[in-house]
Amino acid sequence: MAFGWKVHGDGKRLTPGEVVKPDERLSWPRMVGIGAQHVIAMFGATFVFPLVMGLDANLAVMMSGVATILFLLIVKGRIPSYVGSSASFVGAVVAIRAAGGGDATVTGALLVVGVVLAGCGYAIHRLGVGVIHRVFPPIVTGGVVMLIGFGMAYVAADVYWPKDPWVALLTMAATFVFVGVFRGFLGRIGVLLGLVFGFLLSWGWDLVGGRILAPDDSGRVTEHFRVNLDAVAQADWIGLPSLHGPVFEVSAIVLVLPVVIALIAENVGHVKAVGEMTGADVDAYMGRAVLADGVGTVVATSVGGPATTTYAENIGVMAATRVSSTAAYYIAAVIAILFGLCPKFGALVAATPGGVLGGVTTILYGMIGLLGAKIWIENRVNLSDPVNLVPVGAGIICAIGPVALPITGTFALSGIALGTIVLLAGYHLLRVTRR
Repeated sequence: MAFGWKVHGDGKRLTPGEVVKPDERLSWPRMVGIGAQHVIAMFGATFVFPLVMGLDANLAVMMSGVATILFLLIVKGRIPSYVGSSASFVGAVVAIRAAGGGDATVTGALLVVGVVLAGCGYAIHRLGVGVIHRVFPPIVTGGVVMLIGFGMAYVAADVYWPKDPWVALLTMAATFVFVGVFRGFLGRIGVLLGLVFGFLLSWGWDLVGGRILAPDDSGRVTEHFRVNLDAVAQADWIGLPSLHGPVFEVSAIVLVLPVVIALIAENVGHVKAVGEMTGADVDAYMGRAVLADGVGTVVATSVGGPATTTYAENIGVMAATRVSSTAAYYIAAVIAILFGLCPKFGALVAATPGGVLGGVTTILYGMIGLLGAKIWIENRVNLSDPVNLVPVGAGIICAIGPVALPITGTFALSGIALGTIVLLAGYHLLRVTRR
């Protein structure tokens, strides 16, 4: 079932304990409103992450809509989910850029990840979901998520924060309030509100205090305004985002491939959450979900967009509204595509000051890392067992360092890539050895 929804009840309201299932819907005006809420929920992360990675945020928003439609079709409408920009690649992408890689090299590496992820999804579909739990037990998936988050700490500390430390600090403090104090949808878009606050703060500081002497986007210390809207004034209201093809470089591909582990773990967790929420057994569609995520990544990166993943934010919307209808996700996808066709909006997003990103990324990276600890806690992982403790600890330090292992004269495994290999290989090696 991909299209065709039964009207739930009278199409207007839910009685206590009822849930609108994926193949049901409320009245179309209500579905449009719920679809718009899904856009609000995904919007902050979907444009923040490509912005941090140096990719076109406008294109990311548009391709998130395309990838979501593909996802829903591949899972036959059984798993309601929104697919947006993935945070898991930020650290690896920054490492690629630090080594001289451009946009095409970045998206080429991400495209390969999409192909591998789609292949893993097909294998899971054929072999059964049990293979996931054997290769990627909670200690491994939690550790990989943790090292991905903490392995990006140097990006916030060395790249964004020095551009405007006081704006970064105040933006971070404001985001604390938005995320930690606000409830409902305002809380879910707390990161987006933090970005808006930081943007307005930077603009007001320019008016009052004038130019700032700090590193610019090239890393040179210059005197410049925090906010530059020249590109916004020149951009068209309607048009396609900037598109480009991928370039494939082995060194860049090796850096991002370990993220496949985190994406599989993320998809599995989201599918389980949707199954519990809808009361349906969706394990049979686990492989399709991973495959669909891979296909979405391939399509998005083939035109210059970022890699995609399923979004927990939108699962939160389903929990709040008790509406799991896939109709809402199709509506949200169409709205996202329309947003992507406004270049002026994309130029405004790209004008976000570096200090603002410093405050926001400090929070985001820490939250990503702690999600790994959450996986351990929920699965009662025994960290007193050396088989668990030793490889995880070593892998995390390799990522945070970042520790580098020279392979050739021009290529080295380092940071997140090295940490993931150490963690995964070390864990399974110790298990086999002890047995």
